[in-house]
Amino acid sequence: MKSLHDLVAFQRALDMTEVVYKISSAFPKEECYGLTAQIRRASVGVVAQIAEGHGRTTYGEWRQFLSQARGSLFEVESEAIIATRLRFISAETFESVNREIKRTGKALVGLIRWVQKMERSTARPRNRETPQPR
Repeated sequence: MKSLHDLVAFQRALDMTEVVYKISSAFPKEECYGLTAQIRRASVGVVAQIAEGHGRTTYGEWRQFLSQARGSLFEVESEAIIATRLRFISAETFESVNREIKRTGKALVGLIRWVQKMERSTARPRNRETPQPR
């Protein structure tokens, strides 16, 4: 099985989280426990759910965690929109973070499709002989 670090979706989620932390550091200080914490928590959630799913023993379990990661990704996007509407970030900054969100989403959907394909082709738990995601 591929290492977690080799998964493109995981790498993209890490990149997105780094951008989220950078942009949210410019949010007003009074948002420390509000939008700042929420968007950071959601972006870290995407990374964590990909990782936790990768550590599960069946494709079905992995797929469930990837679905949760996708939901968290939509949460990050909505919170970036809110930050823009509240003028915490500029339209240009939003476009920058939104590019990372979209890149992460594409990789995540690709991984979900691969896991679904593997889930349909085998009812057995994943093991070292299982074909690898690209």
